[in-house]
Amino acid sequence: MKEKKKFIPKRFILPIIIFGGLITGLGAYTVYMSKAHMYLFDDPAACVNCHIMTPYYQTWFHNSHAKWTNCNDCHVPQDNIFKKYYFKAMDGLLHSAVFTMRAEPLAIRARRASSNVVMENCIRCHNQLNNEFVGTGMMSYDEAREGKGKACWDCHTSVAHGKESNIASTPNAIVTPLPESPIPAWLKKAMR
Repeated sequence: MKEKKKFIPKRFILPIIIFGGLITGLGAYTVYMSKAHMYLFDDPAACVNCHIMTPYYQTWFHNSHAKWTNCNDCHVPQDNIFKKYYFKAMDGLLHSAVFTMRAEPLAIRARRASSNVVMENCIRCHNQLNNEFVGTGMMSYDEAREGKGKACWDCHTSVAHGKESNIASTPNAIVTPLPESPIPAWLKKAMR
């Protein structure tokens, strides 16, 4: 009779279970504390999970666009759901890395890919204005960079955040309502 080979020696089973539990627990805790579930939806409160975004949230909130849009309407592609969530994931990973490494600049500015998306969304929402009334038609951000025209925000400087959106320009910005803390009440009480 052949003996079955054991792949994992008995003495390693308990440490593997403990290590697996720790990794799973820390992963679940990280997802919970970062409010990762909020990023699946379009709630603007997700953007202020990071305190550095408060001035941008405030300038949007007090702007005419707040009544009709949310952050994702402008900042992520709207042409299909896969492209939308891929872009959100890539941007989110970049933001996480920058904020974790404390490498955020005083004034956050859109990267080239983000600028392209924002300009496409400006034109998408204001399609009738661009094509029928003003006659500017469709222009990409890359074309504007090449000098073939202007980006939307070159003329519309106060939409939706304004040129002066940064920590220094809104030093006392308070997000109302403040996002709910992910720390459970029992843990807050224990930390006192």
